[in-house]
Amino acid sequence: MGEKREYRVYVGDREWTVETGHLAEQAGGAVTVREGDTIIFATATMSSNPRPGVNFLPLSVDFEERLYAAGRIPGSWFRREGRPTVNAILVARMTDRPLRPLFPKGLRNEIQVILMSLAHDQEHQHDMIAINAASVALHISDIPWAGPIGAVRVGLIDDEFVINPTYDQMVNSRLDLRMAGTQDAITMVECSSDEVDESTMIEALNRGHEAMQPFIALQNLIRGQIGKEKREFETREIEEELRSRVTERVSDRVSEIVAKYYDRDERNEEIDDLREQLVVEYQGESEEEEVAELLSDVREVYGDVIKEKVRTRILHDGVRPDGRGYADIRELSAQVDLLPRVHGVG
Repeated sequence: MGEKREYRVYVGDREWTVETGHLAEQAGGAVTVREGDTIIFATATMSSNPRPGVNFLPLSVDFEERLYAAGRIPGSWFRREGRPTVNAILVARMTDRPLRPLFPKGLRNEIQVILMSLAHDQEHQHDMIAINAASVALHISDIPWAGPIGAVRVGLIDDEFVINPTYDQMVNSRLDLRMAGTQDAITMVECSSDEVDESTMIEALNRGHEAMQPFIALQNLIRGQIGKEKREFETREIEEELRSRVTERVSDRVSEIVAKYYDRDERNEEIDDLREQLVVEYQGESEEEEVAELLSDVREVYGDVIKEKVRTRILHDGVRPDGRGYADIRELSAQVDLLPRVHGVG
């Protein structure tokens, strides 16, 4: 067993404890993060080689609830944990969102971030702990990643901001703001609330970003002491000559499509037709074993052109793909009493 290390830091007015060196030592990075008696265990690992035939980052984030964490044993004849609950899926997705953009562009190695609840005191909420645990595991690992990040929940109770309120405190909170960010910027926001004014929301965001800084600083300290050297990874760059040719071939036409077709189905049909024309033009340019790779590159460049044209039209012309401006809201409609026995707010 390796050397166990323990670190403590205050997030808001609550003490958090990070431990590493005693569990899952073969993982790229492994830590537990504790608030009160709620403990989340996080591991991060990456495959040695890129996953062939993909043009995206193959990252999977999994949050595994355990009933024993709250002192319970599954009942009935199953005597085992079931499939992920809705809450577990949402925690995994919320963790994925601030992590994913910080991986290097072109990284195609399989990456797994596994989060597990080891203990839950049913007082301190586990979702923000999970995001922070994932960040520490990645930051100290050998996986290339531009972290660290911090995550906090901000409540508004009796007109006072509370960082990482407990379950009981949240009953009286007008705001449930979950956010993550780096040292310099906020990168993810999820929020539900009673109506609050704009200045209150801005202040909540500022308070949350300020509150996560000690934990971000702690992660840099831990990495400086025990962090592994980041691993080199293979990336296959698209040839600039090919990128220039494809861009020049479709740039004007994509601009026309984006500007002319506000109906999504019509726009997608035109974009798909142009893509097929492009694929046919390049299909015979390589040996049979290389043609799939070439066409994958062509499609990727084509997608980049579309993204750039849509973004330019939004930022420079103030027009979204469906023709709406910045301040335009699409028409909304609702009907009630459509079904005879369905219960709902309608």
